[in-house]
Amino acid sequence: MDKRSNTSRQTRPAKSGGTVKRVVLGFGLMVLVMLTGIGCGFLTASMNTKPDLANDILPPASSQIYDINGNEIANVHAAENRRPVKIAQVPRQLQDAFVAVEDNRFYEHSGVDPRGIARALYTNIRGHGVSEGGSTITQQLAKNAYLTQERTLTRKIQEVFLALQLERQYTKKEILEMYLNQIYFGQGAYGVQAAAQTYFGKDVEQLDLSECAMLAGIPKSPNYYSPMNNLQAAQERKAVVLDQMEKYGYINRETAEKAKKENMKLVKQSQSTDKTTASYFIDYVTQKLIDKYGADAVYKEGLKIYTTLDIDMQKAAEETVNKLPTYKTDGNGLAQPQMALVAIDPHNGYVKAMVGGRGNDQFNRATMAVRQPGSAFKPFVFIAALENKFTPNTVINDSPIDINGWRPQNSSGNFSGKVTLREVARHSMNVPTVKIAQKLGIDKPIYYAQEMGISTFVLEGPANDRQLATSLGGMTKGVTPLEITSAYGTFANKGIHVEPVVIVKVLDRNGKVLEQNEPKQRSVVSEASAADLTDMLEDVIKKGTGTRANIGRPAAGKTGTTSNYNDAWFVGYTPDLVAGVWVGNDDNTPTRGIMGGMLPAEIWQAFMKKATAQTPARNFDGSRSSNYGGVGELEDDKKQELKKKDDKKKTDKKPADAKDNKNNAAEKAKSNQSGNDSKPNNVPAAPPVAAPEPGASVGKGRN
Repeated sequence: MDKRSNTSRQTRPAKSGGTVKRVVLGFGLMVLVMLTGIGCGFLTASMNTKPDLANDILPPASSQIYDINGNEIANVHAAENRRPVKIAQVPRQLQDAFVAVEDNRFYEHSGVDPRGIARALYTNIRGHGVSEGGSTITQQLAKNAYLTQERTLTRKIQEVFLALQLERQYTKKEILEMYLNQIYFGQGAYGVQAAAQTYFGKDVEQLDLSECAMLAGIPKSPNYYSPMNNLQAAQERKAVVLDQMEKYGYINRETAEKAKKENMKLVKQSQSTDKTTASYFIDYVTQKLIDKYGADAVYKEGLKIYTTLDIDMQKAAEETVNKLPTYKTDGNGLAQPQMALVAIDPHNGYVKAMVGGRGNDQFNRATMAVRQPGSAFKPFVFIAALENKFTPNTVINDSPIDINGWRPQNSSGNFSGKVTLREVARHSMNVPTVKIAQKLGIDKPIYYAQEMGISTFVLEGPANDRQLATSLGGMTKGVTPLEITSAYGTFANKGIHVEPVVIVKVLDRNGKVLEQNEPKQRSVVSEASAADLTDMLEDVIKKGTGTRANIGRPAAGKTGTTSNYNDAWFVGYTPDLVAGVWVGNDDNTPTRGIMGGMLPAEIWQAFMKKATAQTPARNFDGSRSSNYGGVGELEDDKKQELKKKDDKKKTDKKPADAKDNKNNAAEKAKSNQSGNDSKPNNVPAAPPVAAPEPGASVGKGRN
């Protein structure tokens, strides 16, 4: 009896627990069924809201661009040039080019490609960014033609099901035809027929393989890859398309290589006589939005775009263009030399003014021109030294040096003996700068420059920037005015780098916020090192190579001039504004003796006087390092001191550093692009610079 009673008491709770579990499970299944039903209903509704997809296009509305004070500076709308053609009129090679570069499994999937999505996800995870998309051609058509560019889960789901509906309703040929007539190619051209006429002055059926490959490469970034804006980048993108066509069997290697070398005859671009205020800045903002949201969103969806531009500073910047002489007119009808100017608030990264040229073309030299910086690179060597226990009073021996056959020279051809780091900066001395970089290792200046936003270093391959010539600005590619100006902003902002910003906020036509940007900043160097460098660069303006940049208030800066006078720079800053000026010929030829301490410094001075006129003058703040406990004197490497002629036999032996010897030729070639700013060395110019793809990541040369 007792046993039975005990057993009963023990089993009852188990029975009750099992009942609760069944109830919960049943309720969960019921909720799941309800959610599934709701989801299916939503998806069915999404799929059935567009019965005639081919004719369903959103009504257009212009977008407005505003400056930092809310003043409208541009009304953006498309002067739409669209000439639809049948797929039979489109060359097979153009069809193949688009499929190869945009969606190689187009003829296999049913509108959505899980394999492509997985591949893109894997690539982006490995690259720590978004470098590849997983959208198919059908999805792109659905997004561009029928949906807003709002980046939400609902919109993405609609895109997927619209793509599936397109695949059910139309054949692959019909989908490809709609896509090729819908896509934006820049210059107001929608569709392949308008693009063929815009760029090559011929109908689409007359295009050859090289022209097909170039057109297929443009939609990735219509402004950047437009051959009228950036021919070099367009050629490089064309090569990528040809490689993809070869990879997927549309052409063979011999055909691809031949097409890569072909030069195309482009339609001569008519020069606009209308000089709209901030035209380069407006184009830059517009293209960033097109890259993110698509051309239709910008031109047809009535966006409200609030930017960082200060219209008064912009007008002051554009007035400086009048200081440029005209030495020649190139084959495109452009006056040479050209210039670029960028001004940034170093505390929040806001781009306050931007001039990309003389105002009558669409090649924005402020953001696209990758040019050799010359001595304007030296502050990155100096800041690396200051971060490694050097002080402005550290002594360096300005004496001859031989690095496996490379003998860097000062522009004067003379040597000054023992000089301080401050004097090296003030007079832009080459040899002591090389000795500092040699002692530190060139990776340290490269590392700091990268942390401050310079993205164009080449760190791998036979020709790369891990050479001592880089310390003098002899880079493999070069820098853009925007990036080097932003980098100097780190010094003005007490060692904290803030990424440049041009768009503050974007609203859709209903006032909904699509994006709102906050400054992205990181501490790169100590406040003490930044203050010491600023103190040194103030001397450059007060009594060094940059005296023509003196604006009568505290300011710091650095000149830069490359060999044969190909590029001339002045980059400088006050406590609240940093600006960079570049002057040079588009074809990388000499500029008749223009040096950084001359015309660029004068342009910088003229702009900064007006830009800071309403801002009270103030000194740079920030604590400087103590002169005690640091490196008092940099000792020379005895192995690399320049020997006397009568000791030649004794020193004629295998170099101790095999790595330096291997890269000796590259060092000497790149060093020819550098020098200080009194009198550049008379040596041959470097080969043409390659333009980097937008968003390309570069491995960092950490210590």
